[in-house]
Amino acid sequence: MPEPARPPDISVGDWAATPAAIRALVQDQQRRLEELGARLMTLEARLAALEERLKQTSRTSSRPPSSDPPSAPPRRTRAPSGRAAGGQRGHAGHGRPLLPVEQVDHLVEVKPEACAQCGTPLAGEDPAPGRHQVTELPRIVPEVTEYRRHTLTCGACGAATAAAWPAEMPSGGFGPRTQATVAYLAGRLGISQRDVAELLHVLFHCDISLGSVVALEQQVSAAVAAPVAEAVAHVQQQPVVNADETGWREGRQRMWLWTAVTPLVSVFLVLATRGKAGAQTLLGATFAGIVGSDRWSGYTWVDLAHRQICWAHLLRDFAAFEERGGEAARVGQALLDVSATIFGLWHHVRDGTLPRAAFMQAMVPLQAQVEALLSEGTTLEQAKTRRACQNILKLAPALWMFVSEDGVEPTNNAAERALRRAVVWRRRSFRTQSPEGSRFAERLLSVVTTLRQQERDVLDYLTAACTAAQWGQPAPSLLPTSADYPAVPLPLRPAA
Repeated sequence: MPEPARPPDISVGDWAATPAAIRALVQDQQRRLEELGARLMTLEARLAALEERLKQTSRTSSRPPSSDPPSAPPRRTRAPSGRAAGGQRGHAGHGRPLLPVEQVDHLVEVKPEACAQCGTPLAGEDPAPGRHQVTELPRIVPEVTEYRRHTLTCGACGAATAAAWPAEMPSGGFGPRTQATVAYLAGRLGISQRDVAELLHVLFHCDISLGSVVALEQQVSAAVAAPVAEAVAHVQQQPVVNADETGWREGRQRMWLWTAVTPLVSVFLVLATRGKAGAQTLLGATFAGIVGSDRWSGYTWVDLAHRQICWAHLLRDFAAFEERGGEAARVGQALLDVSATIFGLWHHVRDGTLPRAAFMQAMVPLQAQVEALLSEGTTLEQAKTRRACQNILKLAPALWMFVSEDGVEPTNNAAERALRRAVVWRRRSFRTQSPEGSRFAERLLSVVTTLRQQERDVLDYLTAACTAAQWGQPAPSLLPTSADYPAVPLPLRPAA
């Protein structure tokens, strides 16, 4: 049996005078103390990580503000103005404007019959009468058209001839505007299929089964499939695209809803992957533009010279540094201060009060300061802060694309805002239950978001697309065609 090593705190003489059994016991206790010390360090690190996670708020993570606990630090607010809430005394009124007389359906003339002073009967017209308008919703009753196909017998030969159904007759039991309304309620307002059926019954007195709601959704999905595919191809050719993704469910299968956003066209795809394959399906494997995104690994295939990392996420990281205390707090606060200066300059660029060239010149020392602070962060003892700074520095070229490139934003807010409507839909309508349902979701989200960006009427567009499908014509394009985006005309009936 090997001789136990002498502990450094015991002299050679004392160790030599110690019985062998005691030496072995001391050695065993020393080993156990070292094991317990190592375990204690592991548990302390785990406790610190859990406590930090428990303290996370919307300021230091991607959690929504509604999830902040009561103990969370109050969010920064504007300084009190000293004014009471609500309308201020003496402010200009903003009442409901009156419609022109030619747009009024019913006129009720209210005239005095006799003079209020002496009782003499009155007659005539007031050239400027007082006006009060009341808007009322009429009771909506659906129009039902019955097509009656006759079969007639020839008096000469006795043959029976049946008339052909007219070309304008829908193949199903509901017309294009009903189809479009169902899709609008589900795709624009995020109402569940069961609630769509109830709303049609209560408001429009149109009885429709749950199965018919599903069938109409699929008809609209097919009607807009080609325009959405055209929009996807259009987005993949744009110089700047913002992209993001969120969780989705298709039945019991875990899926991901991706979005790619440009100023006038946005598209959505429900895919089974959140990785590189999903991003390439969304953007195209040969995408040559600039991608604005978060730091998710699914975008690492894009060259750093063509990426813009979201600064909103960076600000949350810097705030987390600041809340950890110690040297990490000093670095985090310094990064937050520099970031505030950067965003102050950027806001002037965006509103046109600071030329791009002046902005680029002012950013040179600020960029160097940010990267120097991140480099300092890589030397800190706090492991989580150190790793975060190292990871951010690996993406350094992608921090600054917004400085020199027009159309590039420092944050990914555009894509995150586009996903909010999908998140509301996900909560209200229980996600999708089949691949067909996922196609409907991604296509309607693409249609609604794009048309709202272009200030085009969603319901009119869906009606036009369904009418075109009925007559075998291509649906109207989702791509912008003019600066004022006129209303989408209904397709013309083909000539006989």
